Amino acid sequence: MFPELSPAQIERNYTEACQTYRELGIDPEEVLAHMQNIPISLHCWQGDDVKGFEKQENVSGGGIMAIGNYPGPATTADMLREDAERAFRLIPGKKRFNLHAIYAETGDEAVPRDQIKPEHFQNWMDWAKKLGIALDFNPTYFAHPLANDGFTLSNGNDEIRKFWVRHGIACRKIAGAMARSQGSPCIVNHWIPDGHKDQPIDRMGPRKRLIQSLDEIFSEDNADGKLCKDAVECKLFGLGSEDYVVGSHEFYMSYAMTHPQMLCFDMGHFHPTETIHDKISAVMLFKKEQLIHVSRGVRWDSDHVVNFNEDLRMLFQQLVRCGVIDKTHIALDFFDASINRIGAWVIGTRATQKALLAALLEPTKILQSFENANDNAMKLALLEELKTFPLESVWDMFCLRNQVASGASWIDTLIDIDRKIIKKR
Repeated sequence: MFPELSPAQIERNYTEACQTYRELGIDPEEVLAHMQNIPISLHCWQGDDVKGFEKQENVSGGGIMAIGNYPGPATTADMLREDAERAFRLIPGKKRFNLHAIYAETGDEAVPRDQIKPEHFQNWMDWAKKLGIALDFNPTYFAHPLANDGFTLSNGNDEIRKFWVRHGIACRKIAGAMARSQGSPCIVNHWIPDGHKDQPIDRMGPRKRLIQSLDEIFSEDNADGKLCKDAVECKLFGLGSEDYVVGSHEFYMSYAMTHPQMLCFDMGHFHPTETIHDKISAVMLFKKEQLIHVSRGVRWDSDHVVNFNEDLRMLFQQLVRCGVIDKTHIALDFFDASINRIGAWVIGTRATQKALLAALLEPTKILQSFENANDNAMKLALLEELKTFPLESVWDMFCLRNQVASGASWIDTLIDIDRKIIKKR
């Protein structure tokens, strides 16, 4: 249905595109070499609607909701790994895989979250090593009976709070084991759903307890800082925390500025009219690294599948223009249960990579010279012209060199997977 360009045609188009970009001082060969070394971390929870494989009862969403009932979500760890591999085959470039703690494989045993161990993720580590990819990790501070009142690391009940601290420590030990297995650092992101639905009286107390909990987790000598890289993630509001979120942007930015941990920016965790691209140049003046969660909110933090829109373009423009692209860990964070889940992975990852490629192909020096000379009409004119430059021809070459379908031809493979596998589950 969707014809694929021949390698010869891709080569011809790429040669013409190289000439166009080189006239502006950009070498697409250098750009593609750089692209090849920038990994995107795909998130496991897109494949099964954030359900995981935990053995427990009385579970609530805890601020997490995957909407939709498209057939064929993964229901076992083996099935999820198979689906991830199907997505990998349609995505060019370097990839990582991002796990949550609830994706532990404990057999028939119900293992409390504060007692999970690296052995419960051994299958994941073996799988990643076989594929030559690295793993990232997340404690799961939601969807648990001890999170049902809406508070975990900031809980006023010290026993509950300590349970979640032990969970965070256990997760960092698991991340350390993953890092040793893969021979590279494991990124560990900490997000909690803690907050009030309406008009809390005490807004400072929970934040004091959150500082205490984070300090306890990170002070524990359980993961070498070179192996386990931690980030803290803010949010504007969540389900059940519409009025007050303990881990707000102001809280976590202040924490990250006074502690070694990275700040995580999620594209959907701010006001609907607020974007994160302007925050990069402010925060990265003070931090060595950052974590970006690539997502797309529609009217609220709805975690829509990422597409190649203006917000995404502006984010990667700033990462490149500020010279921090190689200091940024890029991870996807969306989950749509209303469409083919493998397709969601591929659409979102390829869109993210295209935004990265467009930013790397930008003639920043020329644009900066216009700005310095107050030639702002010329600057805007060139920015507009760049939108129709032959990005696609360079993208097709990136796909060809990674032995991945270019253009829209990969959709035929998705249709085949959907009809022959997903809808027959």
